[in-house]
Order: sequence, then structure tokens, then C-alpha cells
Amino acid sequence: MNTALFLALGTAFGWVLSRSGASDYDVVQAMFLFTSFQLYGIIGTAVLVTAPGLWLLKRRGRTAFGAPLAVKPKPRHPGNVVGGVLFGIGWSITGMCPGPILVNLGEGKLYALGALAGALLGAALFGALYERFPAWLRLPALRVGTGDG
Repeated sequence: MNTALFLALGTAFGWVLSRSGASDYDVVQAMFLFTSFQLYGIIGTAVLVTAPGLWLLKRRGRTAFGAPLAVKPKPRHPGNVVGGVLFGIGWSITGMCPGPILVNLGEGKLYALGALAGALLGAALFGALYERFPAWLRLPALRVGTGDG
């Protein structure tokens, strides 16, 4: 049952990204060039809609399906800044972050295949080279698994 629900929610999210313009290259570029604030409004609306729900879930201590919820703070280190800069550069150049890559593919935009290939290659290189990153980044130990505990 959860799979069908998650598929429906993901499809609805993709539709919203598509219809709002958040997956449109020109809208993303206008945001980075500060010539249009449409995407800033979309992001702000997403925060305003999501924040109360997350607050309620944390207060309740359980997920929507009743499983225990424990939100642990992520470690802060210089690698966050380096990763954020690299993510921003990729987003600016391609006009896509991970969600809109799939939306653009669903819309039949073949240039999104290049962005998908770049994202997958970057993730693979990061995983393969993780232990070789400089000590000054103070990255936490790499944990491999599904993340479910």
C-alpha cells in the first residue's frame, strides 16, 4: 500500500514542479540572475506549507504511519559548504536539481539525460573517492546501508 501512496505523492509533486515552473530552465536561470523572483516564491511557499506539518510530526514523535520518529541533527563540517557550492553550480548550469531532472525527463526533455548522467556520475565519484577527501573537510565516517536504522 505504501508504494502506491508514495508513487501517487511523487507524481503529484512532479506535476506541481512542472506546472509551477520550478523545472523550467528559464525560470531557474532567472532566479540565479535575480531577474525573476518566481522560484523564490515557490521555495518560500513550500517552506511555509511544510514547516507546520514537520513541527506537528516531531511534536507527536511518530510518522504519519505511526512509526517512531527520531530526527537527529546532521553533523556540521566544512564539507557542507563545499558540497553546497558544488550543488549550486550544478543546479545553475543545468537548471535542474534532482527532483526536476526526473520531471524534465517525464516532460520528454532529452537534455535532462545529460543532467541525470552528471548527477549519477557525481554521486558515484563521491562515494568512490569519499575516503580520499582532505582531512580539513572533517567529513564523518561513511556509513553504508539503507538508512532505516
